[in-house]
Amino acid sequence: MRNRFFRKNWLLILVFSITVGLFSFTPTGEKFFLVSKNLDIFASLFKELNLYYVDEINPNSLVKTSIDGMLSSLDPYTNYIPEDDIEDYRTMTTGQYGGIGAVIGKRNGKTLVLMPYENYPAAKAGLKIGDEILQVDGIIVKDKSSADVSKYLKGQKDTKVKVLVQRYGESSPREFTVNRVIIKIDNVPYYGMVTEDIGYIVLTDFTVNASGEVRNAVNKLKAEGAKKLIFDLRDNPGGLLSEAVDISNLFIPKDKEVVSTKGKVAEWNKTYTALNPPLDTQMPMAILTNSRSASASEIVAGVIQDYDRGVLIGQKSFGKGLVQTTRQLSYNSQLKVTTAKYYIPSGRCIQAVDYSHRNEDGSVGAIPDSLKTAFKTKNGRLVYDGGGVTPDIPIEQGLLAPITQSLINKGLLFDFATHFASKNPSIPPAKDFQISDQLYAEFTQWLQGKEYDYVTKVENNLKQLEEAAKLEKYYDSIKEGIDALRNKVSHNKDQDLQLFKEEVKRSLKEEIVSRYYFQKGVIESSFTHDDEILAAVSALNDSAKYSKILAGK
Repeated sequence: MRNRFFRKNWLLILVFSITVGLFSFTPTGEKFFLVSKNLDIFASLFKELNLYYVDEINPNSLVKTSIDGMLSSLDPYTNYIPEDDIEDYRTMTTGQYGGIGAVIGKRNGKTLVLMPYENYPAAKAGLKIGDEILQVDGIIVKDKSSADVSKYLKGQKDTKVKVLVQRYGESSPREFTVNRVIIKIDNVPYYGMVTEDIGYIVLTDFTVNASGEVRNAVNKLKAEGAKKLIFDLRDNPGGLLSEAVDISNLFIPKDKEVVSTKGKVAEWNKTYTALNPPLDTQMPMAILTNSRSASASEIVAGVIQDYDRGVLIGQKSFGKGLVQTTRQLSYNSQLKVTTAKYYIPSGRCIQAVDYSHRNEDGSVGAIPDSLKTAFKTKNGRLVYDGGGVTPDIPIEQGLLAPITQSLINKGLLFDFATHFASKNPSIPPAKDFQISDQLYAEFTQWLQGKEYDYVTKVENNLKQLEEAAKLEKYYDSIKEGIDALRNKVSHNKDQDLQLFKEEVKRSLKEEIVSRYYFQKGVIESSFTHDDEILAAVSALNDSAKYSKILAGK
C-alpha cells in the first residue's frame, strides 16, 4: 500500500517537474542537463526518505513543502495550488462562492459574526454582528479555526445550513436555518455622494466585471449630480490585469496605451491599449492610494498619473510590478507563476523589490534610489520607477494612539457596539450619527473593570534606555533622571480616554454604525474625518490648485 502510494506521488512529482522544466527552459545544452540531473537527484532523495525515514511521512505534505520551499526562493507571488485549495483560489479570482454571505472571525477565543453582507441570506435570516457561532450543522466550533468554520458555512447553492448562535444579552442560544446561495463579492462595495457635486467610489478588488461595476457607479453618480470624482483604491491588492485595462479605459481616450508586459517568453509579451470609447475624459478626478494598494490598483493609478488625468492623493503604493499566469498541472493542481513585469504608459515599472538579486542570507531589498530612473508624464512631470506610485499630494498615514489600538485589539469597541445595539433598535443615518459626550461617558463607565492595559512607545523606549544604561554601567548615575522621566510619561488610562477622546469616538462610531448600516454605513461615517477624503475634496474644489498640479508647476 505504501509503495503504491509512493509510486502515485512520484508520478505526480515527475509530471509536475517535467512540465515546469518544459515551460521554463530550452530543452537543449547544459541547462537541460542540469534540469534532468537535479530531477534525478530529487527523485532518488524522495524515494530514500519514503523508504527509510524513521517515522511515517506524508508524501503529499512533503512534496508540498518542498515545492513551496523551491518557489519561495523566487518571489512571493509564484505559488503552487494543490487540488484541495483550488476552490479558495477560484473564489479569490472570481469573487464568487456558495455560502450564506457573512464575514466571521475570532474575538477573545469566540467565533463571531463580524459582518453580514447586506441583502444576502445571513442578514435576511436575522444573523447579526456580534452573534457567537456555537454550532454549524451540529458541529461544535469552539476549538475550530475561522477557516474551518467558514468551510462549514460554505456549500452548494440552494442547500441549507443550520447555525446555532449565542446572542448578546440573551440567556438561550438561537438556531437559524440559512439557505446558501452564490455569493458574489462586489468589487465596488460603495458609491455615493460626498458633497453636492463630488462622487465617491470604493474599489476593493479586480475580479470579473470590476470595470462594469465602476462604469455603473460613475453613471449613477453623474445622474445624481456628480461633476467630480474621488476614486478610492486604498487597501486594494489588485487582481485581473484585463479589468485594470478596462477600468483605465473608462477615463482615457480610445487607442491610448494602458500597460505593456515583458518577460522571458517573448511571444507572451503584449501591449494593452484602450479598445473602447471612454466613459469620461474630462471629469476632475482624485485617486486615493496607500501602501496596500498593489498590482492592478497601481496600474490604474499609474495610468491616471501618466496621462495627467487626475491627481493622486495618499501614500506611496505597494510597488508590485509583476504579472502572474496560471498554468494547469497534473491531478487538478495549478501553478501561479510570475511570467513578466508590467510597464505603464510613461515607460516605468513600479516594482519595488528586486527578487532576482538576493543578499547572502537570502533576503531581498528595495531597489535603491540611486538605481531608479526618471520618466515623464504626458505634461512633462517627473515620475520614477522602482518603488510604487508616488502620490501628487502626499498624506502622512496617521497612527492610532496606544489606547485606541488597545481598545480595538481587546475587542472592547466591538463589544460595546454590540451592547449598544441590543438596547437601541435604531440610530440616525450613518452620515449624521455622532457619539455624544453623554454616550462617550456611558462607554467610559462601561469600561470600568475591563482589562485594556498597554505600553506606549515612549514607555517602551524608556525601558530600552534603562536596559542599555545598566548594560553599559551608566544606570546608577542617571537612575534619578530616568525615574523622574518615567513618572512624567507613565500613562494613565482615564487621562488617555479624555486626551484621545475624539479619536476613540471616531472608532466607536464606525463600530456602532456597522450594526445598523453594514459596510456602507462604516464608509459613510468616515467622510467627516478621513484625511485622504478631506484632502481630495479640498483639491477638487480648488480648480487652480488641481490644474497647477497636473501642469507640473
